[in-house]
Amino acid sequence: MGCACWTEAECKAAAAAAHAPAVFMAKDSHEIDGCVWSPGPVIVGAGPAGLAVAACLKERGIPSVVLERAGCIASLWQLKTYDRLRLHLPKQFCELPRMPFPAGFPKYPDRRQFVSYLEAYAGAFDVRPRFHQTVVEARYDAAVGLWRVRTSEGSREYFSRWLVVATGENAEAVVPDLEGAAGFRGAVAHTSSYKSGDSYRGKRVLVVGCGNSGMEVCLDLCDNNALPTIVVRDSVHILPRELLGCSTFGLSMWLLRWLPIQAVDLLLLLLARLLLGDTDRVGLTRPRVGPLQLKLLHGKTPVIDVGTLRKIKSGDIKVRPALKRLTQRGAEFTDGRSEEFDAVLFATGYKSNVPCWLKEAEGFFSSKDGLPTRPFPHGWKGERGLYAVGFTKRGLMGASLDARRIAQDIEQCWKAELLKEVKSFTIFPPNQKQQSSSN
Repeated sequence: MGCACWTEAECKAAAAAAHAPAVFMAKDSHEIDGCVWSPGPVIVGAGPAGLAVAACLKERGIPSVVLERAGCIASLWQLKTYDRLRLHLPKQFCELPRMPFPAGFPKYPDRRQFVSYLEAYAGAFDVRPRFHQTVVEARYDAAVGLWRVRTSEGSREYFSRWLVVATGENAEAVVPDLEGAAGFRGAVAHTSSYKSGDSYRGKRVLVVGCGNSGMEVCLDLCDNNALPTIVVRDSVHILPRELLGCSTFGLSMWLLRWLPIQAVDLLLLLLARLLLGDTDRVGLTRPRVGPLQLKLLHGKTPVIDVGTLRKIKSGDIKVRPALKRLTQRGAEFTDGRSEEFDAVLFATGYKSNVPCWLKEAEGFFSSKDGLPTRPFPHGWKGERGLYAVGFTKRGLMGASLDARRIAQDIEQCWKAELLKEVKSFTIFPPNQKQQSSSN
């Protein structure tokens, strides 16, 4: 009999079995008729955030079940990133808990090196995700006191006291609905499917979006003899990757120990002006709010320049204002200019997909953007054993911080419940407890 057909009485009986000491102290999940019982948390997502939580739990002796819709860990990094991608921050700011990068790795590891690090990390902590398990629904069953997580593959349903959402902020690609897109005769794609500019040689390519991905894709197109144009709709902060011989990010973190954020922003902009010049002159207007304050208030990351700005200044990469609409042969912009293009690449980012599958009445996750409604640093813990990791808009450092907090919180509950169950089991063995209740 499948899980969906269970009666309430059967569910309660199953829940009682799941709460029994023998099951609670088990180190592995077990499956009965498509129902998988996990003594530890169910973690949805096997990216860096999910791996970090599983590893932190494993270190505390707590098992977990990690569900991943793709066939590999870190699917965003392995399947949806371009070949030339490197970490924009030095490796020490991107390592996961309890395991540094290999000493032989460069200061800014490339995508393949980062994936190899994640694979080694999973191996070191014996994290074995269940691949090709797409979660279609997760809800808390108050009748049994457990989270029920249903997947589309194999009609399995996972049961656990804790649910960790680790699908992150970048689960689904965002493609804007532009006027005229259906009639454009050229190729249209999102940067999640872009690998290199080799297939765009000699082509006029419009890149929509001026974040780190859009800027770096433009540079890659230029290096492969394509003719890129980038759409810059909003103001944007451009910062050099390094200042005064050290990473801009590392310098910022050091300065924040001694100076207020406004002073650090002012210093960063002054140094950036000396090194990069006035970006307003090439169509890259800076926001009025400083880069660190903007990140803190709105989660908007400054662009770390890796050579794109030089190509913009030379005219190899053109800058255009907001896009008005696409035409059959190109695009029209808000300044009235029209140009022809052979291809359009959307570097318009990603979004969370949590509202599609998580059913929770409390509203810990926003139904609008799929992010925790509680501001940082309180957005990692919800109610009734619900957690979020990797939604801080603070990159891998934020995910690592969340992972440690979640593991510590679950460990406290784990130990308290284990002590309670062991005491109950010792004082009242099963046959005596039954006799006592009948009397």
